[in-house]
Amino acid sequence: MRKWLARLVTLGVALVIAGQGQAALAQDPGAGKKIVRMGATQSVDSMNPFLAVRLISTAVHRWTYGFLTVPDSKTLQPSPDLAESWTTSPDGLTWTFKIRQAKWSDGKPVTADDAAWTFNKIMTDEAAKTANGPAVENFESVSASGQDLTIKLKAPQASMLDNPIPILPKHVWEKVTDIANATGDTYPSVSSGPYIATEHKKDQFIKLTANPNYWRGRPKLDELQVIFYDNPAAAIVGLEKGDIDLIGRLFPPDFQALTGKPNIEQWNKQGRRAAYLQINHGATTTDDKPVGDGHPALKDPKVRTALHYAIDKQKLVADVQGGLAKPADGSIVPPMYTDFFWEATGADKITFDPAKANQILDEAGYKKGADGVRTMPDGKRKLEFRFSIHTDTPVEDKLAEYLTGFLKEIGITLTTNRLDSSKFTEETGVTGLFDIAISGWSVNPDPEEVMATHLCSRRPDANGEGGGTESFYCNPEFEKLYQEQLKELDRPKRAEILKQMQKKLYTDAPVIAIYYPNDLEAYRKDRITSITSIPEGNGLIYGGSGYWPFFTMDAKATAASGGSTGGGSNTGLIVGIAAAVVVVGGAAIFLARRRKGAADERE
Repeated sequence: MRKWLARLVTLGVALVIAGQGQAALAQDPGAGKKIVRMGATQSVDSMNPFLAVRLISTAVHRWTYGFLTVPDSKTLQPSPDLAESWTTSPDGLTWTFKIRQAKWSDGKPVTADDAAWTFNKIMTDEAAKTANGPAVENFESVSASGQDLTIKLKAPQASMLDNPIPILPKHVWEKVTDIANATGDTYPSVSSGPYIATEHKKDQFIKLTANPNYWRGRPKLDELQVIFYDNPAAAIVGLEKGDIDLIGRLFPPDFQALTGKPNIEQWNKQGRRAAYLQINHGATTTDDKPVGDGHPALKDPKVRTALHYAIDKQKLVADVQGGLAKPADGSIVPPMYTDFFWEATGADKITFDPAKANQILDEAGYKKGADGVRTMPDGKRKLEFRFSIHTDTPVEDKLAEYLTGFLKEIGITLTTNRLDSSKFTEETGVTGLFDIAISGWSVNPDPEEVMATHLCSRRPDANGEGGGTESFYCNPEFEKLYQEQLKELDRPKRAEILKQMQKKLYTDAPVIAIYYPNDLEAYRKDRITSITSIPEGNGLIYGGSGYWPFFTMDAKATAASGGSTGGGSNTGLIVGIAAAVVVVGGAAIFLARRRKGAADERE
C-alpha cells in the first residue's frame, strides 16, 4: 500500500508540473468575455462522434453538433433541430425529414446530404458503428434530395424521432479514410450546434466557443470550458475556490459538503437515473450456451424474490444516499418520465419484509445450518454470493455494507468484490463471472434503449463479442412486448406496453431496482447569472438531455485585469490534480458500460 501511494504521489507531482501550462491556458479568461468553466470527473474518450461513448463526450457533441430532433425544453418530447419538419407514410416505413436552411460553422450550408452521408457511414462502416450502431439497425436505406432526407425502415419504429446520432459535415468527414483511428481533434471543429470545439488537451480541458452561425442564434456565453479532475472531491475544491463555476453528477456526500458554502447554489432535482442490482440468474450467450460461474441458487426465481423482500430500500435511501433519492417500487425507468414510469401497487408490490423472505426460502428448501447460513436444497453448497462493485467508489462500498447486513438476516452471506471499470464491464456483461452486481442507467426521454438492454440479442455471442446486456435476460414474452412497442405509434398505447415490460422485469427479477438517485449539481451564483434547466422550471443542468441549459446560460463578463469576477485563478486545475493525489475515494472514471453503440447516456 505504501509503495502504491508513493507511486501515486510521484505521478501527481508529475501531472502538476506537466500540466501547469495547459491549465493556465484553459483558464485564461480573456478580458470582457462571458466564460463558464464546468468541472468534470470523467475525461473524454474521443472527440470523434463515431467513436465517443463516455457521457462527457456525448454531452460535448450535443453542444457542438445538430441532430434531426432534440428533446423539447418543456416536455422532453421530440422537437425540431436540423430537421424542421417531417412526415411518415401510412405504413410507418418511410420517413421524410425537411432539413432546415442552416450553416456549418465554416459557412457552408447544412444539407440533407450531410445527414444521409452520416447515417450511411454508420450503416456500412464497422468502426463508425461504435457509438450509435443500433440506432440504424432498422434502417433499410437513407437518401437525400435537396433538403429532403428520406429514411426507409425495415419495420415501423416508434422511437424514430429520438435518434441519438449527431449529423456530421460530409465535406469534412468524407476525407477521413480510417474512422477507427480518427481522433476528431482538428480545431476549430466544423459544427452546426451552439458551440465550436476550439482546443482540447487530453485529460485536462476542452475549450468551446460560441458558434455565430448557429441557427437559433449565438449562445449568451462566449466560451464554455470543461476542466477535468481526477475525482469529485478535487472538483469540489475547485468550485469553492472559484477555479470552476459548475459541476454536476455529484455523489451525496460531496453534494452535502457544499451546504452553506458562500456563493454556491446547490441544485437537487429528481434525476433521470435508475440504480439497480443485476442478478446472475444463469448467464448465457446468444446461442443459449451457459457462461460464467454464477451461483446456481440465483436461477431460482423464489430466491430472487426473497432477496427483493430482504432489502430495506428506505434505509438505503436515507443512509447510503443521504435522503437524496427515491426508493424504487418500480423498475428501470425513473419517475421523472411520467408518461413511461411504472410503479408496483397492491399485490404486485414487494415491500421490505425479512420474515416473508425467510418464509419463502424455508418453503423452497434452503435450510439454515448451525452457522446461520442457508444451503442449497441438496445441501451441497451454501448461499454465499459475491457482490461486484466499482473500485474506489465509497457510495458503493456503503451500499455493500448495508446489503451484507440485510442478507445476513435471511441466511445469505454476501462478500464484496471490488473491480476496476474495465474488469467490471467484462465480468458483468460478457463473461458472467459474478453473482450480484451494482448497475444503473441514465435513461433518455424515450426508454426504448434501456429496455433493449434486456433483450436476448444483447447477450454476448459465443466469442464474447457484441452484447451490452444489463441482465443476460432472455424471455419470449418480454421480446414480444418489445416488438409491439416498437411498432406502436400511438404514444399512450405504447407507454402501456412499456409499462408491461417493466412489470415483467420487476416480477422475474433479473434486476432489482433499489432507488432513483436525485440529480445533484452545484454552481457559483456569483459567476453564473441565469440557467434554464431541461425540462424548464424544475429540471436538470449538465445531467439533462440536450444542450438547452448551456445554450441559454448567462454569466458575468470577466474583469478587465484578465481575472475572473468570481475570484478564480489559473491554479485551479493544478490544485485539483494535487488534491486528487491525497484524497482517498471519490468517483472512478467510468467508461460507459455499453454495447458497441448503445444509448448515449449509459454508464
